[in-house]
Amino acid sequence: MPAKDTRSEAAASAEGFTPERFEKELKELATKARNDTWTRRAARQLSAYAKAAFLLALLAVYSNVSPLALSPVYGSIPATIWHSKLLMTSCFVGWAGNVALRQFLPVRTALFLPLVALYIPAVQWFLLGYSSLLGPRWGPVVTEAVTLFPLAVLTAAVVADHLETTRLKMLPAFVADAAPGLGSWAWLKFVEQFAANHLRANMGRAVLYTRLGLELALGVVYAVFVPSKLLAYAVPPLLHALLFNTHVPSPAATSSLVSSMMTDGWLLLDRRESVTGYVSVLQSMQDGFRVMRCDHSLLGGDWIDKRQSKLPEPIYGVFVMLEAVRLAETETPVPDKDAHALVVGLGVGTTPSALVTHGINTTVVEIDPAVYDYAAKYFDLKENNPPVLEDAVGYTSALTATAPETFDYIVHDVFTGGAEPVDLFTLEFLQGLATLLKPNGVVAINYAGDLALPAPGIVFRTIKHVFPTCRIFREVPRDDVALKEVGVDFANMVIFCTKTSSPLTFRMPTQADHLQSAIRQEFLRLQHEIPQTELLSGDDASILRKNDTGALVAWHEQSALGHWAIMRTVLPAWVWERW
Repeated sequence: MPAKDTRSEAAASAEGFTPERFEKELKELATKARNDTWTRRAARQLSAYAKAAFLLALLAVYSNVSPLALSPVYGSIPATIWHSKLLMTSCFVGWAGNVALRQFLPVRTALFLPLVALYIPAVQWFLLGYSSLLGPRWGPVVTEAVTLFPLAVLTAAVVADHLETTRLKMLPAFVADAAPGLGSWAWLKFVEQFAANHLRANMGRAVLYTRLGLELALGVVYAVFVPSKLLAYAVPPLLHALLFNTHVPSPAATSSLVSSMMTDGWLLLDRRESVTGYVSVLQSMQDGFRVMRCDHSLLGGDWIDKRQSKLPEPIYGVFVMLEAVRLAETETPVPDKDAHALVVGLGVGTTPSALVTHGINTTVVEIDPAVYDYAAKYFDLKENNPPVLEDAVGYTSALTATAPETFDYIVHDVFTGGAEPVDLFTLEFLQGLATLLKPNGVVAINYAGDLALPAPGIVFRTIKHVFPTCRIFREVPRDDVALKEVGVDFANMVIFCTKTSSPLTFRMPTQADHLQSAIRQEFLRLQHEIPQTELLSGDDASILRKNDTGALVAWHEQSALGHWAIMRTVLPAWVWERW
């Protein structure tokens, strides 16, 4: 029986092999060969590359937006401590596990991308309410682990799917296998840096350039790029964004936030996202003070119900201490009406307003236009010169070439978020300030940091390298109990310096200096001096240079975490969280 079957099959095969059939098969093969030309193969490869590049570009932008969305609640430094490592890990997981994801997921991997992207704002809004429980170190990690991490895993997996069929055959096998992954990572980091620079310069200029505006826009782009029936499941987070998410920069969301905060005794006067962060003005109706906030830091504030003069009464004594720059005794005293002052960093304008009130010709350099607008609108900023709304590094560098030795007083006040802007404490920047300072002039530098860490020592050594004579005063006495129990000595301090080697002394403030202000009467006396040996002890002799800032940046993380905890004692947690 088997032999018979075999003969039957052979006969059928021979019977079916005709010249007509052979010719037909040849034509089909020829047609297939013509269709599979180099041009078509190249077009398919270019299409795969373009899709992969576009998805990686979206992820690169989201990699910038994710920490921005966390910075009002955790601060810009805590929001980025684990960010890069998490992004790298998620991309590796997605790239290496793309096949497993295809087998595990019920539909194409790409179809989940818009769904995850559209859910991120709602998940962030929910988790930010638990910031006090999670803390500044682990809060950003947990939040990004359930938002950015799955988005990056899915993106890397889809990119790997696209590039699987584009192996570069002309290259050695090991190079061809590694090239797509290495190229993808290089492209991601390139776009990430480009997006960072672009967003830094344009935040707040339009609704699109806001944290929630960017997140919602990216979600929509994902949805357009990968249309899917699964998008029906994105209706809940979209409704949440429209109805409940007070972080959305819309009149309705702002009105809702104002109402909820008033219920708890706080008034939101204004808010805006700008080049240095999320800036808002808040007022405590119970305690009677008003503050300006930038991300998870306070730029200053006034007592609204304790105003005894034509100037507001500041809530922080350190800004009053800066005014003592005009009390420094010099060989040739300069009358206020003939003096010129440069103030780098505005805040709410406490120091420049006082200098202007004393009749001093004062120029203010402030990088953030939102800070200037709010200082003028809500904190009664006094001016006798138009503000310079520029980066202080570029402005002072240009000024040194055209107007050296212009200023009798320079006030350097640029702290936010638990860390100083490094570029404004480098040797080169301070040398520029020294060039602008008159021979008998005085500079006052506001510095806030943990004196138990090496960072203040690095900063002070750099200052001393430029200004030979200095004295340091802290705002309040050292808390020995806190130092002993938790090893933290966070202090607001002012460093006064001159370009001469003569001893630096201060005259006693008079009633005219106090400007009818109780807080000025207390803090202009400059108490709680810090011995220089406290900052210069040890064998470390490093200073901060423009191209070598690693020694200071390395300590930013710990300083920022300590500053976060201090800010939570100034304003309630829910005030920071609702922003």
